[in-house]
Amino acid sequence: MEQINLILLDVMMPKLDGWSVLRQIRQTSKVPIIMLTARGEEQDELFGFELGVDEYISKPFSPKILVARVEAILKRTNPKENKEIDYGGIEIDESGRTVKVDGKPVEMSLREYELLKYLVDNINIALSRDKILNNVWNYDYYGDSRTIDSHIKKIRHKLGKKGKYIKTMRGIGYKFEIK
Repeated sequence: MEQINLILLDVMMPKLDGWSVLRQIRQTSKVPIIMLTARGEEQDELFGFELGVDEYISKPFSPKILVARVEAILKRTNPKENKEIDYGGIEIDESGRTVKVDGKPVEMSLREYELLKYLVDNINIALSRDKILNNVWNYDYYGDSRTIDSHIKKIRHKLGKKGKYIKTMRGIGYKFEIK
């Protein structure tokens, strides 16, 4: 059975309101809960915190702010142990945000690291340039999607022989594949 890491709960729901659901959850679980509501009055927020809500977000809200709050709560409640993953000789240390190739450290800019991490997190999946831009550069990037190509070129160079793991998918984008 998979564990629930966080709950997004709306106050206004059919049949059972969010407050009642929150009370039931808190009887058996300490899972983090973010309460979403159109009611942004101070007394509503205080009531939510009294019942054990971890975060309170009033509508309308920015999706970026929601994602940032979810990530912050998850980092706080599920701290990752030092997680180093080996992808065919490319070692990525998530907590230290470092990369090693065959045990040797490789210097990468923040964007290069995030791009490589996104590729390896989606191993064997063909990713379009738009999808990469949206997930690595975020939706507010208005530059040329060919910036990805120059970053890929730099990453391949830094990875040396392991750079061949980043495959160009003509007309699509890129794929990380170990063969």
